[in-house]
Amino acid sequence: MAPRRPYWRGYLKLSLVTCPVAMTPAKSESEKVRFHTLNEKTGKRVVSHYLDSVTGKPVKDEDEAKGYERGENDYVILTDEDLEAVELETVRTIDIEKFVARDSIEWVYFDTPYYLTVNEKIGDEAFAVIREAMKAQDVVGVSRVVLGRRERAVILAPRGEGIVVWTLRYGDEVRPETDYFTGIDKKSDAKGVEAIEKIIKKRLKYWSPTMVSDPIQESLLQLIADKKKQSKPTRKTTKASTGDKESKSNVVSIMDALKKSVAKELKARKAG
Repeated sequence: MAPRRPYWRGYLKLSLVTCPVAMTPAKSESEKVRFHTLNEKTGKRVVSHYLDSVTGKPVKDEDEAKGYERGENDYVILTDEDLEAVELETVRTIDIEKFVARDSIEWVYFDTPYYLTVNEKIGDEAFAVIREAMKAQDVVGVSRVVLGRRERAVILAPRGEGIVVWTLRYGDEVRPETDYFTGIDKKSDAKGVEAIEKIIKKRLKYWSPTMVSDPIQESLLQLIADKKKQSKPTRKTTKASTGDKESKSNVVSIMDALKKSVAKELKARKAG
């Protein structure tokens, strides 16, 4: 798979050390099966449009604007120029403000990972110095960066020859665990714990990405492949009525087949 184009370009800064960097999403969903909404009668794609909530008429792209609601049917309209005027320094700079122990951040706060790399050869040495120093001290850097017009708290963790930037969830986005774990019995049977420990040791493995494969996704891909074989292209005809029937016959009801596939998968899991 070819590397994706950088999502963000800017500078990594620590005290007087600065280097040009680029950030690319570390996760990808492009391999996931995605469906288009079709007109079942014609087999053609359905398109969507923004409509004015009062007139019901379509709104052109150039007439769309961002608005902040300050009252019922009362909005403050913000232009691109307005939004650019409030941009922070963190739009283009990741300034490492502090460091914390790598294992001191609870995983529940981790949000989205990005790969951070050097964007220009001139920055190789500075980038490597920051990366290796964090490795040596077993720490991660704490900073902020603007992504999608929103300033996000991030940590920078060295990984291999690069750095992984994790955006963090805000404190008010993570629900207190005490709201949910209250009332759970703290006591545990010692013999029961010992028995479970034996099972854990027998099933202990080294981590591998294959452990989080998606069997439903694999079944769906196989289903689509089978449907492709079944759906043979039909010749065009001059008769309109016949053409409509042929178009409809080529519309594969993927959702019906998917429901059966998922039901079969769930049944197999329960049986196992």
